[in-house]
Amino acid sequence: MHKIRSGTLAALILGGILTPSPLLAASGADAIRTAALADEIAMDFTEGLTTEVGPRPAGTPQEARARDWAVAKLKSLGFSNVRAEPYTMPVWLRGHDEARVIAPFPQALVLAALGNSASTPDKGIEGDIAYFPTLADLEAVPDGSLKGKIAFVSHAMHATQDGSSYGYFGATRRQGPSVASKKGAIAILIRSIGTDNHRQPHSGVQMWADGVKPIPAAALSVPDADQLVRIVSRGQAVRLHLTLTSKMLKDQPSGNVLAEIPGSEPKAGIVVAACHLDSWDQGTGAIDDGAGCGIVAAAALQARNTGPLRRTIRVLMAGAEEVGGNGGRAYFDAHGKEAHAMAMESDFGADRVWRVDFKLPQGQDALARRVIAGLAPLGIGASRLPAGGGSDIEPLVKAGVPVIDLQQDGTRYFDIHHTPDDTLDKIDPAQLRQNVAAWAVALFEIANAPESLGSN
Repeated sequence: MHKIRSGTLAALILGGILTPSPLLAASGADAIRTAALADEIAMDFTEGLTTEVGPRPAGTPQEARARDWAVAKLKSLGFSNVRAEPYTMPVWLRGHDEARVIAPFPQALVLAALGNSASTPDKGIEGDIAYFPTLADLEAVPDGSLKGKIAFVSHAMHATQDGSSYGYFGATRRQGPSVASKKGAIAILIRSIGTDNHRQPHSGVQMWADGVKPIPAAALSVPDADQLVRIVSRGQAVRLHLTLTSKMLKDQPSGNVLAEIPGSEPKAGIVVAACHLDSWDQGTGAIDDGAGCGIVAAAALQARNTGPLRRTIRVLMAGAEEVGGNGGRAYFDAHGKEAHAMAMESDFGADRVWRVDFKLPQGQDALARRVIAGLAPLGIGASRLPAGGGSDIEPLVKAGVPVIDLQQDGTRYFDIHHTPDDTLDKIDPAQLRQNVAAWAVALFEIANAPESLGSN
């Protein structure tokens, strides 16, 4: 492995040394952009996956149908070495989700159980609400102090272009249930980790901390969270009836789908272009992450059509990303010792790419300049921040494989993320094609880079 040094590259970008040159943007990049901006494959792929398969929860028969569908589709598009690589995993399945305020103002609430939620009895449970404006407020109360209570955390997330608020506010979903259990709560409700005002809840996974007793856990739609805050503000005890039935299954089949555009020099290393096939159960997984799979498949084909490639481009359509990145770990277990030149991932919707981040080996500034130059006509600027990758390539990145992030505009992403509204109509075809163009440029430059990259 080469030592990764992102600070040097950031300094060069800031200092203007990596300012794109018009000469560097010519030839192959021009041809790729022109062709990719008329691409129909990405939308066709996404439309087919969301229509012919629909929701694809990890480890379910629907996810298995998605693997079969993707294998057939990728073969028909002309990819080589197309195959599914299976593994097994525990699977959480949603049952019936329902909540009602019993007193003082009886009414129904709209919510969705969080992944790995414990189940209530079929008849549900009842408890008084213990309200906490933030996760920190919940963390501050003594352990055991919420015995018999249903914790409610209202911690409002706000939209950002780069999606950076998700890390902070998402802790309410990821750690909140474990914290509530430690405090003695019989269940927890959170405000959805989303930025919309629609009456639809945002699901998502949470993992129980070691030694913590699982409790029922659910996300209220944003308007219903606001409503519950108003009810609590009246100063009377608020009692709730909650039904969240679910079950856990052991050793269920999941798997990854791999496909390749072979390069002429196998020893030069593999360029991984990743996405994930699974989705949450409420929508059809169009922006998360059907579009990502359409983008990487279409871009790999555009790169191939531009000319011979030195390195192999391997498309990784991972399974079970939504529930903890199982597919990415399974890929690394199976392929981590292979020579990887670069890893990239598309898993942030389908809105336009606006920024490129790098984490490259020392001395690879020329490659960065070529990528920046090819992306500049698409309205994409270079970042001063190091690339980090995503869940499906995280094990590769931790192992030192170089990574480039094509950052998409996330301003509206969390309006839709993990909701019933994640459907095909939310995709803007023009922005999707801009993604394909950006990815195709980057893949072509990386695949043909004369430099030594990654673990080769």
